[in-house]
Amino acid sequence: MRVDFVKGSVAHRLRFGGGRGQDLAKAMGLRAGKTPMIIDATAGLGRDSFLLASLGAQVTLIERSEEMHMLLAQGMERAEREGGHFGEIIGRMTLLKGDAQDLIPELYGEAILIDPMHPERKKSALVRQDLRQVRAIVGTDDDAADLVRLAIKHARQRVVLKWPAKADPIEGVQKCTHQIRGKTTRYDVFMTG
Repeated sequence: MRVDFVKGSVAHRLRFGGGRGQDLAKAMGLRAGKTPMIIDATAGLGRDSFLLASLGAQVTLIERSEEMHMLLAQGMERAEREGGHFGEIIGRMTLLKGDAQDLIPELYGEAILIDPMHPERKKSALVRQDLRQVRAIVGTDDDAADLVRLAIKHARQRVVLKWPAKADPIEGVQKCTHQIRGKTTRYDVFMTG
């Protein structure tokens, strides 16, 4: 497995993704004249962080899995060496290793993104290969509800939970303020400011 910000789906999304009009950007509060400081509490493959950084946001990525952290660090180094636009984007990304529940209280974040491992699908279709590999590395996020509650306490403006469009809400988390729905993904937005 390899994290690649220069080629493949990430580079394609960078060129043709729709800028601040994308659901993720809207959910995180990026709009004309407004670019919040973002914490990505569950960095994973770093794709969402890279997209948000490409739109001008300063993003702090947190990854608790040693192996995922190493893959992310290597991917960021390769993109930085590529230079140009990629180097600028990586320059707005800071990668931390540790548990987000321990680190968030120490950080400044106007908006916090949480994209935990999604529940197992009820359909027979398999999840994409790269996401199956991530699940094999990081396991399940049984503490997702705790992380969302903690983030709501500490985010200056909002917390965004990225979740499957048709999945039930995470049990033990307050009702979200509003949602932005796509075909397969929804963003549950919890306004805190």
